[in-house]
Amino acid sequence: MNPLILSTLMMGIGLGTTVTFASSHWLLAWIGLEMNTLAILPLMAQRHHPRAVEATTKYFLTQSAAAATIMFAAATNAWITGQWDVQCISHPVPTTLMCMALFLKIGLAPLHAWLPEVIQGLDLTTGWIMSTWQKLAPFALLVQVLPNMPTLMTMLGLISMAVGGWGGLNQTQLRKMMAYSSIAHLGWMVIVLQHSPAMTMLALTMYILMTTSAFMTFKLLKSTNINTLALSWSKAPVVTVMAPLVMLSLAGLPPLSGFMPKWLIIQELTKQDLALPATLAAMMALLSLFFYLRICFSLSFTSPPNNLLACIPWRMKMVEVTMPLAVSSSLSMLLLPLAPALLSLMLAP
Repeated sequence: MNPLILSTLMMGIGLGTTVTFASSHWLLAWIGLEMNTLAILPLMAQRHHPRAVEATTKYFLTQSAAAATIMFAAATNAWITGQWDVQCISHPVPTTLMCMALFLKIGLAPLHAWLPEVIQGLDLTTGWIMSTWQKLAPFALLVQVLPNMPTLMTMLGLISMAVGGWGGLNQTQLRKMMAYSSIAHLGWMVIVLQHSPAMTMLALTMYILMTTSAFMTFKLLKSTNINTLALSWSKAPVVTVMAPLVMLSLAGLPPLSGFMPKWLIIQELTKQDLALPATLAAMMALLSLFFYLRICFSLSFTSPPNNLLACIPWRMKMVEVTMPLAVSSSLSMLLLPLAPALLSLMLAP
């Protein structure tokens, strides 16, 4: 793609998210979401591959339906309350419609069916943008709406954790596994949203950090299938050592950084007398742990073929820039001791 066009599209994605962040009017927030969607569509279809075109079409139809529902909910709220302000949405009908539309935008179960198919049809860079940056604007609106529907939010969170865990068990494609990982992590963010929005933003920040590290690892190793990870020793031995730790951090194992949001969310749920949902959430995390362990097994315990073609990468010099991967991987593993500081920063008035 032409660098000028690419820069314009990336600026459009950033500007759309910024407009949604800064807006207090539903119309401006909707315009920011639409700018975000329209700017990423050419990036999704740039490979001119049938799978990419199919993914782009599915994403466009899904986001269009969500955007139309958002505008309908905002107009309904304005008709009932006379207010277009984002924080002045209180009636249960427009609030429920708005939340369902935003859940459809981010891919929360049971509105998740489009997400694995779309990410599978994209290249790793665009898939990373879809898994991380595209969730910022809808979450900014969700945090401002703060729906007062504790039973619904808890049920949707648990369903999303279960779907993300079960869906990733039988996958061999790394992009689909990361899509189901996204669905499972969204469940953790949504289940605590009504009790502590700051905890949701902390979980979202940690998820973006760990997912960035995972996608950059797969891009460096040029792997889209779990079986090709067996050749990673001959490409980047140091990355092959760090990548399983990043996967275990995504799974939420102590003493890695990914343990921090799950630990704090379970603690917050128990404070709210939600011991049963907290227990179920901890059990659902074991489902996700299984398919992360499959990736770790392929990276660490599978021997590459000992033939001439497999030995060629040893003789090839790595030319990719690895500093961003090194920084994100280190943060994905070492932030747990900073949990009190990060929590106080997030909860500061």
